[in-house]
Amino acid sequence: MKAGGIELGEGGKSSTSRSGVNKGVSILDFIFRILAFVGTLGSAIAMVTTNETLPFFTRFLQFRAEYDDVPTFTFFVVANAIVSGYLLLSLPFSIFHIVRSSAQRTRVILIFFDMVMLALLTAGASAAAAIVYLAHKGNARVNWLAICQQFNSFCQRTSGSLIGSFAGIILLALLIMLSGVALARRP
Repeated sequence: MKAGGIELGEGGKSSTSRSGVNKGVSILDFIFRILAFVGTLGSAIAMVTTNETLPFFTRFLQFRAEYDDVPTFTFFVVANAIVSGYLLLSLPFSIFHIVRSSAQRTRVILIFFDMVMLALLTAGASAAAAIVYLAHKGNARVNWLAICQQFNSFCQRTSGSLIGSFAGIILLALLIMLSGVALARRP
């Protein structure tokens, strides 16, 4: 049996073309990190600035809804802030991968931390989504009334802040897959 380059799968692809593909993957990684950073930071800011006040009988007696009235929303803000901070700190590593596309150890480290951040962001967004759902629909079995009929602006802003967070989840999942592709295609 002949052990030539073609039989081993080495003929046909040069290290230059693999390096070019890895550089393209690294550039896409950088863009996704920026987009995920913007989405998670925007979600945290949108949730923190969410509040609404409703007058009740007189202007001296008012009902107020703020994000920190619900501990789940506080967890959502903290999770988004941690993930956006991580994404900002991981940008230099992403730039390093563009310059040196054959780096493997830093990619493995980023995959690990990307997975941790994906789990944290998923937990925060899912918990907040459950509370937003209860705010919109309520639960008749336990007599939880829907509050979105009264606090419409509050509910719209909390629902809107979930969009950036779930976009960040999708982008982090894509980042993990991109890093796996880059590691599999190493020169």
